[in-house]
Amino acid sequence: MAETENPGKGKVLRMKRILSGLVALLLLAGAAPAARAEETLAVDARACVLMEKSTGQVLYAVNEHEQLEPASVTKIMTILLTMEAIDSGALRYDDTVTASAYACSMGGSQIWLKENEQMTVEDMLKAVCVASANDCSVALAEHIAGSADAFVERMNLRARELGMKDTTFLNPTGLPAQGHVTSAYDIALMSRELIVNHPDVRRFTTIWMDTLRDGAFGLNNTNKLIRYYQGATGLKTGSTDAAGYCLSATAERDGMELIAVVLKSPTGTQRFESAKTLLNYGFASYGLADIRPPQPLTPIPVALGDAPSVVPRLAGEPALLVKKEQLGTLEISVELAEGLSAPVAEGQTVGTLTVTAGGETLAALELTADRSVERLTYWQVLRRCLRVAFLAG
Repeated sequence: MAETENPGKGKVLRMKRILSGLVALLLLAGAAPAARAEETLAVDARACVLMEKSTGQVLYAVNEHEQLEPASVTKIMTILLTMEAIDSGALRYDDTVTASAYACSMGGSQIWLKENEQMTVEDMLKAVCVASANDCSVALAEHIAGSADAFVERMNLRARELGMKDTTFLNPTGLPAQGHVTSAYDIALMSRELIVNHPDVRRFTTIWMDTLRDGAFGLNNTNKLIRYYQGATGLKTGSTDAAGYCLSATAERDGMELIAVVLKSPTGTQRFESAKTLLNYGFASYGLADIRPPQPLTPIPVALGDAPSVVPRLAGEPALLVKKEQLGTLEISVELAEGLSAPVAEGQTVGTLTVTAGGETLAALELTADRSVERLTYWQVLRRCLRVAFLAG
C-alpha cells in the first residue's frame, strides 16, 4: 500500500501524558485539564489518543487535533446515527432495507449486495461493524435519511453537536474523498458517545466470526484485537493508501473502559500493536475509584418549605480516575449545610464531597439537592401552626 506521507514510520513518537489527580477533579467539575507531561511510548502512528470512557479524560495524545483521513473509522459515525435511530424508535432491527444501485457500486470492503436485495437493519449493521461493508453503510444511510447526501448532512451536524471541531465528513463510508478529514481526538469523542449511550452496539462490535444470508456468506472481524486482546469490546478499523492504517480500539478491564485511537500507522500490524501499547499503559497506570459516600447521606432540614428536607446527592458520575497506586488509599469526607430555607431548587449545592490520598486533594465535588422545595405561603404556615396547636391540646 502506497503511503503519501508517513513521518512516524520506524520511530517512537513522543507522547503527551495528562497528569491525573487534580486533572481528574477538574474534568469532573467541568474545567479543562491544567497540565501535561512528556512521556515516550512505542507507538508508531502519525496521531493517537487514549481516553477513559466514563470521565472522557484524555490520558495520552500526540497530534490529536491534526486533520487526517480516517478511512473506514468514519463508519463509527454511521453506526452512531443508526443506533440513535434504533434507540429512539425511528428504526427497528427487523426493518427491511433495500439496496440501491448506488449502494451496490461502492467497492472496497463489502458483502457484495445486489441491486434491490433486501436485508434487515440488524444484518446490515452487523456487516458494517464486523466486515466494514461499504455497500451496507450506504444502504443504511439511504434508508435512514433518504439519500447518502442527506445522511452526510446529519453526520456533520452530529459531529458539531459532539464538539468535533476537526471533522468534515463527505460520505458514510470513509472511501477516499478530498476534504474528508477528522482527528484522533474527534474520533475518540464519537467513539465515546457510541459506547456510553448505545451499549447494545457491543453485541456487534465483539463478534469475531459470523454469517449472513442463511450461512452462505461469512464475516470475519477486521479488528483482530477482538480475538487476541483481553477485554476488547470494539470498535472500528480503517485503511486506504492515503489514510494509512487506522483504528479506534475499545477495551474494558476491572470496570474501566478505554478508547485508543491510532491514525496513519504504516502497517496493519503496527496499528494493532500501537493500540495495544496505549491500552496496556492505561490499564497498568490508572483505575476508576468508586467515590460514593460509604454511608447514606443525612437529609438536610428545610425551614418553611412544603417538604421537611432534601437528600444530598453527588453531582455527576460517582467515579474518579486516579493513578493505580492510589486505589485503596482514598479517603472521602463530606461537608453538608446544617439547614436550608425554602425555596430550594433541585440541583442546588448543599455540600461538598472531598476525596484525598496521602494528604493530597484529588477531587472536591458538589453535593446537590435531590428535589425542589417550594416556600410555604402565609396561609399554609398559619394552617400548619393551627394543626400543631390542635394536636398539642
